[in-house]
Amino acid sequence: MLKPIRTVITAAFLTIATVSVAQEMRGDHPDTYTVRRGDTLWDIAGKFLKRPWLWPEIWQANPQIKNPHLIYPGDVISLAYLDRVAVTQGPRDEAPLTGVPLKDVEPFLKNLRVVDEFEDLPYVVGLEEDRLRASLDQVAYVRGLADAQPGQRYAIVRPTVRYNAINPKRCCDVTTTKPEDLDFRGRTTKFTEQLWNHQMPASKGEFLGYELMQLTTATVSRGPGGQSDAATLVLDQSGREVRVGDRLIAVEAQPYDLQFFPHPPKQEFAYGKAKVLAVADMISTGGPRDVVALSVGARDGVDNGTVFSGWRVGSTTPDRVAVGDDRSPDAPGSKVRLPDEFSGHMMVFRTFDKVSYALVMDSIRPTRVGYELKHPDASN
Repeated sequence: MLKPIRTVITAAFLTIATVSVAQEMRGDHPDTYTVRRGDTLWDIAGKFLKRPWLWPEIWQANPQIKNPHLIYPGDVISLAYLDRVAVTQGPRDEAPLTGVPLKDVEPFLKNLRVVDEFEDLPYVVGLEEDRLRASLDQVAYVRGLADAQPGQRYAIVRPTVRYNAINPKRCCDVTTTKPEDLDFRGRTTKFTEQLWNHQMPASKGEFLGYELMQLTTATVSRGPGGQSDAATLVLDQSGREVRVGDRLIAVEAQPYDLQFFPHPPKQEFAYGKAKVLAVADMISTGGPRDVVALSVGARDGVDNGTVFSGWRVGSTTPDRVAVGDDRSPDAPGSKVRLPDEFSGHMMVFRTFDKVSYALVMDSIRPTRVGYELKHPDASN
């Protein structure tokens, strides 16, 4: 199922430069192409364009195409002339094609969100039979739901990370961000760090938000009353185990877009501004179909479908050939900054104000915390 998307996305991540259609047509393109059920706009563009990201500009230039996001099975795309693309309308008895359908990427997404605060949220204060963990069909007792009514549903989430940015001038070449691990109460842990954290200077920069990881959902069976101060909820969905200290929020009916239209960032970022903050599930590296948190969000013009390329920040190394053995490697002019190294491409699927989440779509090397984010067409 994912092979077509992997192929299309990989091909699509070449460039977005505005050039003539003639320059963008593949040399072996057919004269016509009939849209088939199961195609996506990126499938079609990848068949006859060297740079598939140009499809909106090309198709919008044709007055007969009222909406380039609405191409239907049965439409015939004429490619006979290199300086134009024409579409002969087919029947309209099927749904239009989309970019990247949610169903093709949803199995790999993580239900994560970023908030500015969580201390006032209702929280799990105990579990049935005083268990340490609870799962599907078991009971959790929650404090802070004074008006809870039977039948109401909530998502149970866990604060996992506090994201901060720091001044890159005070840091190393590896990363300019530092995630702080949180304990079961949502408070910063001391003297411990998760595997993917880098050792960083103590100075903190701008607060970016708290990450909440959704564990499962639960339904209220009884509100607080009588001798109890806690509401009773039944865990109604398979997921991660629940423990004391987990928080409750409203269930989101549709947390993700139904389709994604990959596109480059709306603006260029100053070097060091856009970084990989973390890899989901507390691992140190990520590959294709892994979720990563990014240090830019809606306030920076990032929206769902935004595509970045990830780069390992180039090391700074002593030039031992130039300085020889008689000169300190720390002397002025003795160090050389090596080039950044490309790792892969990632597409944003969920956006918050200061942080966004992306899915790694393709890679030639693992993506790590601290990698620089650049335009998908960047060459260095």
